[in-house]
Amino acid sequence: MLNTPPIALVTGGSRGLGRSTVLALAARGIPSLFTYHTRHDEALNVTDAARQAGARAVALPLDTGACDTFGAFAVSVQQALAEWGADRIDYLVNNAGIAHHNTLAQTTEQELDRLFAVNFKGVFFLTQTLLPLINDGGRIVNISSGLTRFCVPQSGPYAALKGALEVLTRYQAQELGPRQIAVNTVAPGAIQTDFSGGRVRDNPEVNAFVAGATALGRAGVPEDIGPLIAALLSDAGRWVNAQRIEASGGMFL
Repeated sequence: MLNTPPIALVTGGSRGLGRSTVLALAARGIPSLFTYHTRHDEALNVTDAARQAGARAVALPLDTGACDTFGAFAVSVQQALAEWGADRIDYLVNNAGIAHHNTLAQTTEQELDRLFAVNFKGVFFLTQTLLPLINDGGRIVNISSGLTRFCVPQSGPYAALKGALEVLTRYQAQELGPRQIAVNTVAPGAIQTDFSGGRVRDNPEVNAFVAGATALGRAGVPEDIGPLIAALLSDAGRWVNAQRIEASGGMFL
């Protein structure tokens, strides 16, 4: 019997941490399905880069804040898997998310509803929808934030929902234990991507502040996170379950 590699599904894989994850998995020979919202050209660039790194990748459109589309998305996942001669995935990385910078006093109901829809509700129901397509013994990684441990001005609403995601992770780990599916949280610190308008990457003052608050003396880059996620999904991480793993370089120690 052929020893086929596991298959991953990564949300928000067209750029930033998601892109880094897809490419880190590809370097291990693991093919990925990944989602993008609107940036089709960037998604195609990732599929090309993944192939060059050593594995296949397919980009699928998805708005992770639109739960009413998840059933149709699951069908598209099944169709993509069928083209690979498969019918299940092994790894799910819930990475897609949106930023929000405002005080608790000034955040509007509309802003909070959208933040909730993408950063928590979408993760909850997308995972629920995809559970029948995840092999027993698989892995789920939910992407949280260092902001659940330390406080930064105007980050309260965003951090609160990431905190909810961390609690969800533990309950998912408990409920999926009988299927031998491990569920963990990876909580990055400040990373130099285009997330939140690229404020860490492109604003020298913000970048310097982050570097000064980090024990390792710099802001993170996507390549600090993707390989960590790939390692956690590997067989070496099989006994890690229901954990919050912070990758921040030691921010605010």
